[in-house]
Amino acid sequence: MRKNIISFNTKIGKSKPETIIDKDAQCPFCEYDHLEHIIDTCGEMTLLENKYNVLENSFQTVLLETRYCGSDMPDYSDEHMRMLIRFGIRHWFSMLDSGKYKSVLFFKNYGPLSGGTMRHPHMQIIGLKNVDNSLLCEESDFLGTQIAKKGSVELNISTFPRLGFCELNVLTENNDETDTIADFIKISVDYIMNHFNKRCKSYNIFFYRTEGLIKVKIMPRFPTSPLFIGYSLRLRPNNLNIIVNEMRKLYFSHI
Repeated sequence: MRKNIISFNTKIGKSKPETIIDKDAQCPFCEYDHLEHIIDTCGEMTLLENKYNVLENSFQTVLLETRYCGSDMPDYSDEHMRMLIRFGIRHWFSMLDSGKYKSVLFFKNYGPLSGGTMRHPHMQIIGLKNVDNSLLCEESDFLGTQIAKKGSVELNISTFPRLGFCELNVLTENNDETDTIADFIKISVDYIMNHFNKRCKSYNIFFYRTEGLIKVKIMPRFPTSPLFIGYSLRLRPNNLNIIVNEMRKLYFSHI
């Protein structure tokens, strides 16, 4: 079985700042006047090179979503959220189409169990020179029970999850409908953080481009199941229909 392996520079990793657990630590992303290696800006958003390039044979960038360190996607106005997703997708596509990388990751970590180290709301776009794009996901990862659909964009809950529990997918048949993609991502994050489980304090967002089309996975994060770590057993909860009905009632009762 083919698997992607990438080298992680532990020396650089040890020097990275951490502000999720250590809430009193100074946030370098809040010091806007001292940011270096800026690639592009759009309103409050800034894309810059990552100073801590821990992944070898890669080009790592950080997308600062806003200047407000204590905020997150459910707090954003719809227009800011839409601008953020348009801005991120544009630079993600630019790296994908540059020919410099075999694959390009576009994702977000939020919270102590997300794998991230910085509290300031941000996303990452990482170009990888030696990672096989075809191994990053499987088509079944995005199969699920439909919660809502607007235009060509669908929001569903995974019936074949990558890890388990409430994995929400946003799929599109038209990459131009980024505003609806943004709206569905914002709804998904709001549900996971505010309605799904009171113990949930972390989540991830992962973007994929398969057969030219955008797919997004939003998943809550808890301590990872030992059944997955030891045996790759993915957990499908038995309350998917309850989650679907609850989200429809909360966000789509007007449809």
